[in-house]
Order: sequence, then C-alpha cells, then structure tokens
Amino acid sequence: MRHLSSFAIMSMSIGFIGIIITSVLGIFWAPDVNPDQWRAPEAYRIIFLHVPFAWTSFLAFTVLFVGSLGWYLRRSESAWSLVQTGSDLGLLFGFGVITSGPIWGIAEWGVPWDWADLRLNTFALLTAVALFIVMARRSQFDDDTTRDTIASVGLFGFMLVPITAVATTLYQKRHPGIVIVESESTGLDPAIRIILLTGFISLTLLFIGFLLISNRLYSEEAGLEQQLRVLDASDEVA
Repeated sequence: MRHLSSFAIMSMSIGFIGIIITSVLGIFWAPDVNPDQWRAPEAYRIIFLHVPFAWTSFLAFTVLFVGSLGWYLRRSESAWSLVQTGSDLGLLFGFGVITSGPIWGIAEWGVPWDWADLRLNTFALLTAVALFIVMARRSQFDDDTTRDTIASVGLFGFMLVPITAVATTLYQKRHPGIVIVESESTGLDPAIRIILLTGFISLTLLFIGFLLISNRLYSEEAGLEQQLRVLDASDEVA
C-alpha cells in the first residue's frame, strides 16, 4: 500500500507540473490562428486545458460506471468505493470543463453558454449527474436502497458519455468540431498537437493519482466502518 501511495503522489506531482508546462506553452509558444476565422483568436489557447479536462471527466464517468455495475453484480464495498471515487472525480474534472468552456464562449461568442447547443447541454447534464450523486451520498442514509438508487443514476450518467462525445458530429451548433491530435490530415499545427498531447498526459496522470488516493481512502473508511460494526455487535453480545 505504501508503494501505491508513493506512485499516486508521484503521478499527481508530475501531472501538476505538466499542467503548468502546458499552460506556459499554450500562452507563449502555441502559434496564432487565422484571425479571420475567429472573433477572439487568442482565446483558443484555453483548449489546451479544456479538451484534456473533458477527456479525464469521461474517464471519471467510466470509473463511476464500472463501480455502479459492480455494485449491482457483487454488492461489494470495493465497487461502492469506485462509485464514490468516480462521482467525485466526475464532478471535479467536469467542473473544469464547464468553467473553462464559458470563459472561451464569452470571448468568442459574446455569451458564456448557448442553450441551443446539444454538446454543451449534454455535458452540463453529465456534470449535474455527478453533483447529484455527490450530494446524495452526503445527505442520504447509507444503506443498500440509497446505494441502489445512486448506482442507477451512475449507469444513466454513463449513457450520456457517448452522446456528449459525438454530439458535435451529429448536431453542430456553435461548439467547435472534435479535435483529433494524431491525424496529419486534420491540418493541425505540430506545435498545437504537442501541447495538446502534453495536456492530455498531464491531466491523465493527475487523474490517476487522484483515483488511487481517493479509492484507497474510501476503501479504508469502509474497512473501519466494518470493524466498528463488529465491535458494536461484540459489545451487544457481551
């Protein structure tokens, strides 16, 4: 367990450093874009964090899905720990998306949000699912009925992930098209591709560190609660 904690701390540390590097490169090294195609061409630089935030939020909802499914199949504390971790990280990284996006929207569109854009609204709903689960966990009595309800919401939330991911392709309103970083045919500048990849790797490492630490804390909390229940039962028998 000590090695696991060390790896998690190292992963988070490298991730934080990578985010700083990504931000610096995005501001000072990334090339300019065609000013004729953008109302606020400099504002595009926020994508170097905005897009990786979206990626890691999808990873978080995948963890939530695995935990929710595992809870229904096995009713195990390890699966429930994944539900808790996935919802926490889904809210954290989803908040990163819905705060960085409107910053760009204000500069480029003149408004922070477009309620007619499918992708914006599905992602907002996705983040709201995470918020609901986190609040429900903290406000409702922790029993199997509550966990069943929360797990069902987690499964529903994951259904929004592919819808959100392809929403731009199926119904593009204002949100820019999907950015592909590995294809030469996209015409994406090599410098932009490098910074985006740096952002992806950095946020992913940060996500992995948070995932390991959070899941361990919830697992240990569940173990302590189980021990307390055993001690209480022993006292009653005595």
